[in-house]
Amino acid sequence: MAECIFCKIAEGSIPSKKIYEDDMVLAFYDISPEAPVHFLVIPKKHISSVNEVDEENSKIIAHIFTVINKIVKELNIAEGGYRIVNNCGVDGGQTVNHMHFHVLGGRTLQWPPG
Repeated sequence: MAECIFCKIAEGSIPSKKIYEDDMVLAFYDISPEAPVHFLVIPKKHISSVNEVDEENSKIIAHIFTVINKIVKELNIAEGGYRIVNNCGVDGGQTVNHMHFHVLGGRTLQWPPG
């Protein structure tokens, strides 16, 4: 997906402040943080949204949650709590058509979020 900003970040042509990277996923800090800790985890393979998750790519999604678990422990937000957000579709607030998960922590988070 040549026009996809997250594909460009995953391939390294757009810089990011990386937290974690392996052959399947990339985690990096959000450029407009909404909490003291705010990072994104994306699959390197282009998957437009949760609506495209299937048996073939679901292993990547499971891996994303394993990576989140590792990172929140390293960043010392696991015990206090954190929020994982995935927006799906226009009405769901998805602004980049590459599935991604926001992880927010480091403060008390309110509900509903907005």
